[in-house]
Amino acid sequence: MDFFWWLLWIFWFTAYIYVVVIVITDLFRDEKLSGWLKALWIIALVFVPFLTALVYVIARGSGMAERARARYVSAPEVDEYKPAASASPADDIAKAKALLDAGSISQGEFDALKSKALGNQYFGA
Repeated sequence: MDFFWWLLWIFWFTAYIYVVVIVITDLFRDEKLSGWLKALWIIALVFVPFLTALVYVIARGSGMAERARARYVSAPEVDEYKPAASASPADDIAKAKALLDAGSISQGEFDALKSKALGNQYFGA
C-alpha cells in the first residue's frame, strides 16, 4: 500500500512540475505582459507555487492556448537553397551515366545527379 501512495505522489509531483514549466514558458512567450508582471508571477510561483500555477492557468488559460497555437502556425518553410551548376556538367553527367550503366546507381539516382550537375534542385520521386 505504501508503494501505491508513493507512486501517486510521484505522479502528482511530476504533473505539477510540468505545469510550472508550461507556465514559465508561457510567461516568457507572452509579448503583451510587462517584465514587472512576469517577475511578479515568477516570485509568486516561488513562494506560493501550487496556488499561483492554478490561478495562472485559470486566469490566462485561453491566452496560453493562443500563444501555443501561434508558435506552431507560423510562416511556411521556404527553401532558399539554389545549387550552382557544375563546372563541367557534361563530365559529371557522363560519370553518372557510367555508374548507371555499371549498375552502381539506380535511374532515380542518375536523374538526381544529372539535375544537380545542371544546377537544378532535385526533390526526388
